[in-house]
Amino acid sequence: MSVNKKYTIEKTPKATLKKWYHLMSMGRMLDDKAPNYLKQALGWSYHAPYAGHDAIQLAIGQVFDRKTDHLFPYYRDMLTNISAGLTAEEIILNGISKADDVASGGRHMSNHFAKPEWNIHNVSSCTGNHTLHAVGAARGIKKYKAKGVAISSQGESSTSEGYVYEAINGASNEKLPVIFVFQDNRYGISVPKKDQTANLRAADNFRGFKNLKIMRCDGKDVFQSMNTMAEAKKYAEEHQIPVIVHASVVRMRSHSNSDDHALYRDENERHCVNAADPLLRYRKILVAAKRFTEKELDSLDEEAKKEVSAAHKVGLKAPNPTPESIFDFVLPEPYKAEKYPDGTHQEEGEKIKLITALNETLKAEFRRNQDTYIWGQDVAYKEKGGIFNVTKGMQQEFGIERVFNAPIAEDFIVGTANGMSRFNKDIRIVVEGAEFADYFWPAMEQFVEMTHEYWRTNGKFAPNVTIRLASGGYIGGGLYHSQTTEGALTTFPGIRVVYPSFADDAAGLLRTSIRSEGPTLFLEPKALYNDPKAMAVVPDDFEVPFGKARIRREGSDMTIITYGNTTPMCLEVADKLEKESDVNIEVIDLRSLIPLDKETVLKSVQKTSRALVVHEDKVFGGFGGEVAAMIMEEGFEFLDAPVRRVGSTFTPVGFNRILEEAILPNSDKIKQAAEEMLAY
Repeated sequence: MSVNKKYTIEKTPKATLKKWYHLMSMGRMLDDKAPNYLKQALGWSYHAPYAGHDAIQLAIGQVFDRKTDHLFPYYRDMLTNISAGLTAEEIILNGISKADDVASGGRHMSNHFAKPEWNIHNVSSCTGNHTLHAVGAARGIKKYKAKGVAISSQGESSTSEGYVYEAINGASNEKLPVIFVFQDNRYGISVPKKDQTANLRAADNFRGFKNLKIMRCDGKDVFQSMNTMAEAKKYAEEHQIPVIVHASVVRMRSHSNSDDHALYRDENERHCVNAADPLLRYRKILVAAKRFTEKELDSLDEEAKKEVSAAHKVGLKAPNPTPESIFDFVLPEPYKAEKYPDGTHQEEGEKIKLITALNETLKAEFRRNQDTYIWGQDVAYKEKGGIFNVTKGMQQEFGIERVFNAPIAEDFIVGTANGMSRFNKDIRIVVEGAEFADYFWPAMEQFVEMTHEYWRTNGKFAPNVTIRLASGGYIGGGLYHSQTTEGALTTFPGIRVVYPSFADDAAGLLRTSIRSEGPTLFLEPKALYNDPKAMAVVPDDFEVPFGKARIRREGSDMTIITYGNTTPMCLEVADKLEKESDVNIEVIDLRSLIPLDKETVLKSVQKTSRALVVHEDKVFGGFGGEVAAMIMEEGFEFLDAPVRRVGSTFTPVGFNRILEEAILPNSDKIKQAAEEMLAY
């Protein structure tokens, strides 16, 4: 590897050398001061000292351009953020979790610095997972032919994470302008590098990747670090491929304030890493080259000290976040359905299949907004349009730039959607999060990350992403093709969850999901894709608002609350019981699980005095438990019988059709439960 030496001690202007020293001096003072806040019970309960990483962090911040680049720092990147422009005041406000913290308003863990309005992104504590977000941002840069790069920074141990491999594989395959900086201090908390990887350098684990440039530098040396980062940025921009910068550094302190490195590093090792101090090294070089005197540098230290002291005073006086603010920024306001405010329509016209409704709605929204994209596994290759052909014909009409396949890597699919949505607020992304809902679990960390974003950034960023999942059973699919997942996925605040049963609601909810800000989980009952029972008239531009259930059948003797695959079954049972027993059953199709339409449910229960909750998911731990609890808590006085639930047995779904039938709910099971409730 050869790096052009743009920066040398002799040729670099004195003003630049002075700025670098000031940033390094102020940063180190803040780094050393941070633990004192915890000792005084003022905050900063998590602090990961960066001392020993100084040079590479200075360089990352200096090459970053807030107008064109996207920076994804990790929790040890204090100096990176300072070098990129954050003030001492902003660092302290984050450290002691004040309401004026520009990263999160005190909502995120201390030492997680960010400034979203400058494209310094708020990342989570899940080490290394922001690499996928950086790749997504770089995809946005490339798709829109913009200037700039995405920069992801992390420690070398986090490169062992699977999503880091997915990120680098995807970036090299798509040839994206992203720089992955590995700050190698040889430890993952207390775990030495030899226990992490067989290679001496973590970057060498990726040496076989095509379309990937690897550069190395001494991350303790300011000039090497500056030259390498400058060259990496130039290379990524000019060649439009990813670059790994492997920076060798030392960790002079413990991993964090909850760690004691004396338990696993002997006195000699601790002495050696302190002797390699990059700040001291830079100071000696400046004096030895006669660019500065000791007195001049002492004066710069004094200026930095005053700056930190002033910031400290501001921090102590700054307001704390208020308890009532916890409900702010859980989700952005959704798109408001204006043509069909209650999500209903006249049943006039030709009925279409649920799968057709999804396909036609996707195409309509892609025509409406040129900044709409879709990707996933198998979504677009020749005549293939997803496993079930929901996206059939889309690549042919909208091109490979907007409709394209992704690797079989669910983390990558969801994580890069999060990242690309950061590039432009107008972008709308639809992903097939997995080929089947059962395969979505590898993406759970990215899913959880997505649900946190709007709240964690104090309302500054929400990923505009619709995650489509083909859900449920009744197809003889067994353990990995017939499970339902909403019982688990509705437990996370910060995401809308919808589960239509008919073609019209599928179209209307998909349209509202795509047009809305913030993430939506769109669960599709795949057994109903082509089932005539789910066919419906779908008006042009039909819209269904979130949080608005639909009364599919009116009645007075009992309420059945349902959604997804079991809705047609419940309607069938209601019709049958009316013919057999002259009872009138009301059937409510929830459509939207989060938010939940409590008003419609409670109003119906008040009228009928009986509630049967039916869904395909397991009874134990299923979403119906929340519905039943809500009715008991808020509508108990209306009831003439206990709320009852019908769903799957507490087992996996078997492959043999005999097993599947024994496990999943069906019309007979629903009918029996309804009859027993009516007789109570």
